[in-house]
Amino acid sequence: MARSNATTVEAYLASLPPDRRAALQAVRKVILENLPEGFEEEMAFGMIGYVVPLSAYPKTYNGQPLMLAALGSQKHHMAVYLMSIHGDAELRRWFEAAYRASGKRMDVGKSCVRFRSLEDLPIELIGEAIAKVDRKRYIAIYEASRA
Repeated sequence: MARSNATTVEAYLASLPPDRRAALQAVRKVILENLPEGFEEEMAFGMIGYVVPLSAYPKTYNGQPLMLAALGSQKHHMAVYLMSIHGDAELRRWFEAAYRASGKRMDVGKSCVRFRSLEDLPIELIGEAIAKVDRKRYIAIYEASRA
């Protein structure tokens, strides 16, 4: 499942196999517990997205809400997409160092943190990464990347 047509988070999760549903529910819980004020959870690009709503920041390049993070089930793995580590070099260095220190095998792209099971993911680190960037800072990161 690379992209879902589900219109709600609940429908998206219900469409997943039980093992993936359980893993994504656990990661979702950590994200929601650490999500700074001003971000909202919604379906975005066929995944669960954590966004700055357009009502708060309408100046995005694609007319879509500004996405801080996303959570999805892909064909061969699950993934957390952390846009903040893609747009901020200092935050990325911190994240990669903390990931290596966790002892887990790091499988990270520009923003994509891939995992095949919940045991493969340093879930506490995902929560820390989410909590580190409030809405004001994230908008500044985004605007700097577009300059």
